[in-house]
Amino acid sequence: MVQIMKVVSSLKTLKVRDRNCQIVKRRGRLYVINKRNPRFKARQG
Repeated sequence: MVQIMKVVSSLKTLKVRDRNCQIVKRRGRLYVINKRNPRFKARQG
């Protein structure tokens, strides 16, 4: 199954979608990750 990652200009609304979401900075980009439910992945920019 292919994981789909949303690309948005603001991560604030995506962070509050689930309690386990975390904001992580990797390689100069901001990501929302969720280890319990990978549906909630997102990247800023």
